[in-house]
Amino acid sequence: MSALTRARRGGGILCGMALDPILAPDALLHVEHPVLLDCRAGAKARADYASGHLEGALFADLERDLAAPGAPARGGRHPLPDVQEFAATLGRWGVTPASHVVVYDDQGGANAAARAWWMLRSLGHAKVQLLDGGLPAALAAGHKLTTEVPAVTTQPPYPTLGYGLPLADIDEVERARSAADHRVLDVRAAPRYRGESEPIDPVAGHIPDARNLPFAENLREGRFRSAKELRSLYLDLLGDVPSENLIVHCGSGVTACHTLAALDRAGLSGARLYVGSWSEWCRDPSRARAP
Repeated sequence: MSALTRARRGGGILCGMALDPILAPDALLHVEHPVLLDCRAGAKARADYASGHLEGALFADLERDLAAPGAPARGGRHPLPDVQEFAATLGRWGVTPASHVVVYDDQGGANAAARAWWMLRSLGHAKVQLLDGGLPAALAAGHKLTTEVPAVTTQPPYPTLGYGLPLADIDEVERARSAADHRVLDVRAAPRYRGESEPIDPVAGHIPDARNLPFAENLREGRFRSAKELRSLYLDLLGDVPSENLIVHCGSGVTACHTLAALDRAGLSGARLYVGSWSEWCRDPSRARAP
């Protein structure tokens, strides 16, 4: 084990010094006046919200609120919305810098809740957490569903200077993918990484030299692993590469945020999000592809 790896293994765990990005369903009962966001995604997401959501939850639409329209070949399927538009959306949801925001979906955070978490953190909002286990865990813990849409006291647009967490574009990924002092991480399921299936994008495969550690490995029985377990998992992946030299991607920059939340819990900060992800890379004929 190198000196760098030994030093990082002995370092403090971030969630022990700052807000854990993950919130247990039982702990939600003790959050005063949370702003709850239901981030379920897919064709039926809005209908699912209307048929039942956690009390007080507002619907956050992945396509409208957490992403911008765009051309997948230039930015991927879910590019980030203009930061001022997202700031205005937060104001409409009643979010201020003092708000405690809790986000959930029905896929352990990987559907779109982690994307909402990352976007809020990127704007500088400290008090935002992913509900561990999402909606199923909340129901198992005794939380009830309602069809009532909560009244909201709208606020001015959220004050921000822009997205502040590190991002990588397609050219940076190209440079990093074969560099010894960098890692490019693909968090899609292994069959998609290996090119055995591709249910969404037009080309199967992966970015050459990218490692694969599916986001599902962040979970055990649908709940996030402990900070210690996650730290060990990602230090093994990183080796001597510092976490700020890690670029994380998925299909369209959504589930990659699940791994960024896991890294945050592990105290491994600075990893960059490649928003365009495979959905952008695979549509660029100038980029190499691995089967």
